[in-house]
Amino acid sequence: MPGTDVIARSLALLLALAPSLAMAQGDAIPVTVAVDAGHPGAPVNPVWRFFGADEPNYATMKDGRTTLATLGSLAPDHVYFRTHNLLTSGDGTAALKWGSTNAYTEDAQGHPIYNWTIVDHIFDTYRARGVKPYVEMGFMPEALSTHPEPYQHNFRPGSGDIRTGWAYPPKDYGKWEELIYQWVRHCVQRYGREEVASWYFETWNEANLPQYYWGGTQEEFFKLHDAAVRGVRRALPEARVGGPDIAGMDDTYLTAFMNHVKAAGTPDDFLSFHAKGSPNFIDDGQGKGHVRMGIATHLKVADHEFAQIQADPDFRNKPVIIGESDPEGCAACQGPANAYRNGTMYSSYTAASFPRLQALAARRGVKLDGLITWAFEFEDQPYFAGFRQLTSAGIDLPVMNMFKLFAKMSGRTIPAISDHQRPLDEVMTQGVRGAPDIGSVASLDLASPEKGKLTVLVWHYHDDDVAGPDARVHIDLKNLPAAFAHGARLQHYRIDRDHSNSYAAWLAMGSPIAPNNAQRAQLLKAAQLATVAQGDGMLQVSHGGAGLDFTLPRQGVSLILLTPANAPAQH
Repeated sequence: MPGTDVIARSLALLLALAPSLAMAQGDAIPVTVAVDAGHPGAPVNPVWRFFGADEPNYATMKDGRTTLATLGSLAPDHVYFRTHNLLTSGDGTAALKWGSTNAYTEDAQGHPIYNWTIVDHIFDTYRARGVKPYVEMGFMPEALSTHPEPYQHNFRPGSGDIRTGWAYPPKDYGKWEELIYQWVRHCVQRYGREEVASWYFETWNEANLPQYYWGGTQEEFFKLHDAAVRGVRRALPEARVGGPDIAGMDDTYLTAFMNHVKAAGTPDDFLSFHAKGSPNFIDDGQGKGHVRMGIATHLKVADHEFAQIQADPDFRNKPVIIGESDPEGCAACQGPANAYRNGTMYSSYTAASFPRLQALAARRGVKLDGLITWAFEFEDQPYFAGFRQLTSAGIDLPVMNMFKLFAKMSGRTIPAISDHQRPLDEVMTQGVRGAPDIGSVASLDLASPEKGKLTVLVWHYHDDDVAGPDARVHIDLKNLPAAFAHGARLQHYRIDRDHSNSYAAWLAMGSPIAPNNAQRAQLLKAAQLATVAQGDGMLQVSHGGAGLDFTLPRQGVSLILLTPANAPAQH
């Protein structure tokens, strides 16, 4: 028999779900999504395939390796990973917001000593799993720092100083440039010229945040960047270089950077900046409360940076990477406002924000190539500890399943108009605080192995993580290709409170601190991307049209995948 504490926790979970279940039965919101397969538009842009983390050494550890393997499997050799601390001094021992490779030291006479053992192990781990480096050239080796002591910071969630010796300019810019040259030269020898030319190279992280990541002036950062780019291009003239990966703020730092590289003649193949949201915890005054997300802040920050790029004719056609694109700013921090991370609030926010960031870039005429999700995993931490991550203890979280859905969309975009999708400007200025945002995007891939694959992604998002009515969704499909004349095979993938949700499964089993083998197996099964039954799995098509109905819970996401009736099922 289960213990009384387990029974009590399970009952508490059921009581917590009861209001939303009751609303789902009685007050569903009718939604119509009109999908026109006869008007294919631009190719699907897989901006989702970029990830990153502060801690480089986690990649080579047990859960880091499995998490990388999952990411690489989504789009082999097209997924990129960015990390801090690739040049930081130390023995490779990982810690929160810390890592090291000891790539550079000096002998007693001040001569450089290069050691690529640890950083090679990191990059080898990426490449063995189909992931490519997005190379952040930082941070400052202890032997080169102008303020080397203290060197390693003492960060803990909620306390500690971040900016220590690793964050300062080099005492010798020539040695810094030579370090970068020797590193890239070594990578070319190890991985091949063509392979390294497919990577991204950028300098440092958020140099416009002097209290955290940069102890020098703006001019010193620009000098650091120029020297790094010279080092890269000396070793590999065709290398892809860019920057500045600043924190997106209400400033004109990006404009200053663009003006500088033009004046200095520094090559620049892409621009990068960061954009974050701003969630809050809303206390009800009775010892309870809920998370309220800040999607509006996320979008406004991105649009502010897009506007600066748009204003410069020399840069408006450059590829743009949002080098960190997240609901808030600190993956290694914990707290009530971050309670969205383990569950479906994070996955539905991701579904709602990514298309809108693409829409903002398109409206500004900016070429958005990637959105780096700054989330990975935190090795040997408690299960569902509340960090911003894709997996917990090697178990996929709902947000990881969101990227599995994105990966299923290919071919060209097609119109998918939801009558309950909140307008772009409304979400950017007000967030989603009144009516929920029930939105959609769709794609059609006629070059797929089945000679036809149609996907419709539908999300049901709200900034407030509270119970609300389900959506009763009707998808109206028209102008389906001839390949669907005899019907369509239907697969319905779902992330919600009951599907693709390891966290809900963990709560239901009583939130065990150390799940046993049987419980872990249950969690791994619950973490898998799940499907929901949809009739007999076939969709009737008449005169190029079809209809489909389903219920989508609040903070849920569905992906409808259709293939011609005589094609094999997709997995």
